[in-house]
Amino acid sequence: MTFRNKRSIVSWCFYDWGLSAFASVIITFVYAVYFGRGIVGDETLGAAKWSFAIAVSGGLIALTSPVLGAVADYFGACKPWIILFTALNAAATALLYFGMPHGSAGNIFLVLSLLVLANVAHEMAQVFNNALMPHLAPADRIGRISGWAWGMGYAGGMTCLVLSLVLLVGIGKQAPLLPLPTGQSENIRAVGPLVAVWMMVFMMPLLAFTKDVPRSAMSLGQAVVHGLRQLKETVQTVGRRGNILKFLVASALYRDGLNTLFAMGGIYAAGTFGMGFQDILIFAIGLNVAAAIGSAGFAFLDDARGSKVTILISLIGLLLTGCAVLLAQDKVMFTGIAMVMGLFIGPVQAASRTMAARISAPEHVGQTFGLYALTGRVASFFGPAAYGVAVLVFSTQRAGMATILLFWLAGLVILWGVKENQRDQ
Repeated sequence: MTFRNKRSIVSWCFYDWGLSAFASVIITFVYAVYFGRGIVGDETLGAAKWSFAIAVSGGLIALTSPVLGAVADYFGACKPWIILFTALNAAATALLYFGMPHGSAGNIFLVLSLLVLANVAHEMAQVFNNALMPHLAPADRIGRISGWAWGMGYAGGMTCLVLSLVLLVGIGKQAPLLPLPTGQSENIRAVGPLVAVWMMVFMMPLLAFTKDVPRSAMSLGQAVVHGLRQLKETVQTVGRRGNILKFLVASALYRDGLNTLFAMGGIYAAGTFGMGFQDILIFAIGLNVAAAIGSAGFAFLDDARGSKVTILISLIGLLLTGCAVLLAQDKVMFTGIAMVMGLFIGPVQAASRTMAARISAPEHVGQTFGLYALTGRVASFFGPAAYGVAVLVFSTQRAGMATILLFWLAGLVILWGVKENQRDQ
């Protein structure tokens, strides 16, 4: 590859570096815990409201992502859409600063509405960013590029978590570098603007150096109409495209397990082991380091042995470490096992993205990623619902965590029958 191609790929990877801070800092570890503890004042009720907002955003994503995936195929030019949705994501995330502690019903509604908007924009940006991937490098290197990007994403999330700890929370007796007031949790609320700036800054290399998909001769309106027509035909025939259908179902199940883990992981750590914000941030930093190492390390396996083998090995690793997490009795043991689990989280996500590109017809790759997002979001209700029902029935969050393992196991069994070298047209 030429220097220009390498620069284009590295810049594309840096977009994951920036975007992943939203998932790490806002969705999972910091703001989600603050919402339950600080804004709602009841961690159980806060977790329920947070999960409901995530479910609502999942429904909106399910409705819109296939359409936008089709637009990516027929309109071309992905970067303008990435700019639009990243800006919306950043704006809504910055406004989360106004989530006041012990908030009124109106303030809680404002925060949850911003969460829905931010999460939908976040996923829509990823549809177009994923559609760029097959155009960046030869097919025999696509696995490692996807893995490197996920690894950089986790590294970026980790770095933003470190900044949150050093700048806003402090370490031990060391005061934070930014002496923000704490009476109204201003220091914790400031993670919203911090993540917003982070995402916008690290979008810039992609805009400057990553080669976009050439724009087609179609107008946007024509692309939408053409894309919707093709999407209708795809949905009508997807039942006969057994290979890709099995992959979409399998990935929807195991990704639902991962998404439930991301949505509830910080709340589980705080509720089960009594972790404070400083403990949670340190735990989250370690988990992101492990996930980044796993993503980068497994990237070569993806190209050498295939995406399917990479996913299967990672799911088996998740199941084994997940069982061990359920048996952990103290914070130290839980943290150590979770670090090992983190090694397998990134490879599942990175290799799944690669496999979606590999089994899709080249001319329909954007549409495939739209359906990939659709199936993931259609199933996204079941994981949090199963978690919540298990907690209510057994009165322990460990029971909720156990349901995640069932989704990973079901996805693994179905994925076993998918043929990676068969492209569905």
